[in-house]
Amino acid sequence: MAQKTALIVYAHQSPASFNAAARDVAVQALTKQGYKVLVSDLYAMNFKASATAEDIKGDLKNPEHFIYNNEMMVAWQDGRLSDDIAEEQHKLEQAELVIFQFPLYWFSIPAIMKGWIDRVLTQGFAFTLQKMYDNGIFKAKKAILSFTTGGTESMFKPDGVHGDINVPLWECGLSPILDFSPENFIFTFVLDSTLHVNVKNYIMHYAYT
Repeated sequence: MAQKTALIVYAHQSPASFNAAARDVAVQALTKQGYKVLVSDLYAMNFKASATAEDIKGDLKNPEHFIYNNEMMVAWQDGRLSDDIAEEQHKLEQAELVIFQFPLYWFSIPAIMKGWIDRVLTQGFAFTLQKMYDNGIFKAKKAILSFTTGGTESMFKPDGVHGDINVPLWECGLSPILDFSPENFIFTFVLDSTLHVNVKNYIMHYAYT
């Protein structure tokens, strides 16, 4: 049986953070289960968040009117994407399981992770107009959002002060690409010093203190 691969896309500045602890426990648990675990530590990589013409090697299709999405699709087809994007796409191609580990910033993902989404999930590679949502190119992959909120679970319920957590998650930019369903999410709330995570079908149960 071929070894399974998991990719953790991690966005936190501090190695002493709760998010770093969650990342480390996921690496340990998945490795114990026989996974090959790849980690993209976006801050450590100094990953570029802004989507610009620098993401493309060679000439632009239309330099007088630069349309990022169109140019990136052509560059992907021609093998002319920047090295950092090509490397992340290669990781994503290998992974059956993708975990996005991050702190919630203003009800959304950190800018550096949004940049990863904007730059790595190019049209053609990750989706087409015909292949998205439940018919997406990566529909066979499992994706998990593991994040800290800085607030209690009750604050993010439909009747809570912040409202239903599912609303901002839908807008985070990943749902059209990867087939998310409720069993593929983990919600990590910063309530105390102990992290309890249950990842259905992947990590039976583990705890970190």
